[in-house]
Amino acid sequence: MESFAHIKDGLFPAVCSLDCPDQCGLLIHKQDGKIVKIDGDPAHPVTKGSICNKVRNMGARLYDEKRLKTPLKRVGRKGEGTFVPISWQEAIESICSNWKKLIAKQGPESILPYSFYGNMGKIHSEGMDRRFFYRLGASQLERTICSDAGSEGYRYTMGGSFGTDPEEMTETKLFIFWGINAASTNMHQVMIAQKARKRGAKLIVIDVHKNQTGRMADWFIPIIPGTDAALALGIMHILYNENLVDRAFLKKHTVGYEELEHHVKQYEPDVVSGITGIPVEDIYKLARLYGGTSPSMIRIGNGLQHHDNGGMIVRTISCLPALTGQWLLNGGGAIKSNSAYLNYNTRALQRPDLQRKPTRSINMIQLGQALMEKDNPIYSLFVYGSNPAVVAPNSSKVREGLMREDLFVVVHDLFLTETAAYADIVLPATSSFENRDIYTSYWHHYLHLQEPVIPPYGESKSNADVFRLLAEAMGFGEEAFKDSDEDMIRQAISNVSNPYFPDVTLEELQDKRFVKARDPQSRLQRLNTPSGKIELYSHKMALDGHPPLPTHIPLKEEHSDYPFLFVPGPNHNFLNSTFSHNEKHVRLEKAPQLFIHEEDALRLGIENGDWVRIWNDRGECELPASVGDQVLPGVLVTQGLWADAPGAKRLVNSLTPDREADMGGGAVFFSGKVNAEKLVVVSK
Repeated sequence: MESFAHIKDGLFPAVCSLDCPDQCGLLIHKQDGKIVKIDGDPAHPVTKGSICNKVRNMGARLYDEKRLKTPLKRVGRKGEGTFVPISWQEAIESICSNWKKLIAKQGPESILPYSFYGNMGKIHSEGMDRRFFYRLGASQLERTICSDAGSEGYRYTMGGSFGTDPEEMTETKLFIFWGINAASTNMHQVMIAQKARKRGAKLIVIDVHKNQTGRMADWFIPIIPGTDAALALGIMHILYNENLVDRAFLKKHTVGYEELEHHVKQYEPDVVSGITGIPVEDIYKLARLYGGTSPSMIRIGNGLQHHDNGGMIVRTISCLPALTGQWLLNGGGAIKSNSAYLNYNTRALQRPDLQRKPTRSINMIQLGQALMEKDNPIYSLFVYGSNPAVVAPNSSKVREGLMREDLFVVVHDLFLTETAAYADIVLPATSSFENRDIYTSYWHHYLHLQEPVIPPYGESKSNADVFRLLAEAMGFGEEAFKDSDEDMIRQAISNVSNPYFPDVTLEELQDKRFVKARDPQSRLQRLNTPSGKIELYSHKMALDGHPPLPTHIPLKEEHSDYPFLFVPGPNHNFLNSTFSHNEKHVRLEKAPQLFIHEEDALRLGIENGDWVRIWNDRGECELPASVGDQVLPGVLVTQGLWADAPGAKRLVNSLTPDREADMGGGAVFFSGKVNAEKLVVVSK
């Protein structure tokens, strides 16, 4: 297999590993064996050479002096972050010795892996690790923290994560970005829309915060958090009333359109206005613009699904393109995710057959609850590709659980993260540029290969290599643990049942670097819904305990003393907690802010720049205020997951609830409520 790691100078192809829909093609500049510059690859058919600041400055992260070089062993108290270097042999022996004792005394389910997609490479995020924990018999992790609620809601309507191809959007005349700060989280979607605007297309942004994307829109529509389904239903009411629906399309390609027409009569614009905070005239204007413009495309954002009713919100919005027949038009339709076009052979990669008997599963959003459980407790946690002390909801409870002296914690990461500070053993991880892997976008339709560009940093090891070492030390003799990264790539891309997955070999991937999913003959030929059609009425939803028709369901009530809806969204220069530890990216982002409406600020005596305390029964934060009209009254918004700092109280996920959303076990980060008051101090 080809590797560029040993070549000291030159320009080398790569792919972005971040959990971002764009998944950009990259070009890596090396001098004297080090990366000196990262550019976009102009040959990539979708990203076309443009990349974000996060990636352009990733070299500073790779060579940050704080990056881990050796395994570490805790010598101080938990949470202090006091460690000494040890060898890999000692680290592996320590982990396996502890685990063997736990398995003998408490059983293998006392061990829990905790991971997510800090690196989106399939081999190193869901390959050897999944094999190992299946074979170990550990508790299984439900990885629901990001997209599961919305994906399930969309699936009820469309049968899976299939949406508009970004390469078709040259034809789009109306873009609706709904619940997505695409300028920060899907920049090439914005670039496509901006090019189309030069040809007369319009961009509408619907969101709870007038962020970077909202400020560039032709029309920004602020909405009360968690009421988006009501707005979509109000649009449907007008489309049906004013005969702006494509009845021929509905009759041929959908089920339930007549039931839906009767159902949406109750969502009159004045009712919807009272729910959403959007003026009646704006609801009419939006519906008529959507009903009268083709092709139109709705970019359904991740933010929508992070509510108690998040699955139903996405399910409801996903019905709109069917009403106006957009799915038959190039550039028409919607995207929640396009990941299903590149579904690969997960069974061959993950090997669930290695599990000898079923084990319990634990939802990752309820880690704090799980760590504090008295019955059948978790006694060991292995964390990789994630930083739950910052990213998990109700994170004060997570940290309380991590402080348990009887909890043996291992963290595999590039940095001594907030979670690693609670670890007993910390293992240094390679970056994506030091690994061989494959990547599948969940926005565009391209499969990518990444070859090693630089050698491992210090003594760092890849995720797959760590689990090979652990498997050997645990005495697992199965051939599955001897597979190389190349073997696993071949297994993942072979015998794939997905009709859209490209018929490609590893050798072809090496030659081409990226290949596109097969084009469907007809997107609507046979959907993976029970009826094979777009399901506006879903019998399966009824069987699963949900309303079968799109419905507005209010958010769950929290304590009445907490009057503000609290939305901790993403910022521009971090990706979750990634980059929050790196000085370059922190300087670019500057400082956290609390966005508050001027009416609320006036009532509370808060001026721009004042420090504000926000709190609920889960935790508290102190943040400087940004006063204005960026949010509606009664709504507070922050951006970014900021690293811990001495004396700072900015752990926003200490305020977020850890209950499950309506579908998929998803997180409800944006359905929490808080109180607020001005702090006495005027500066920090």
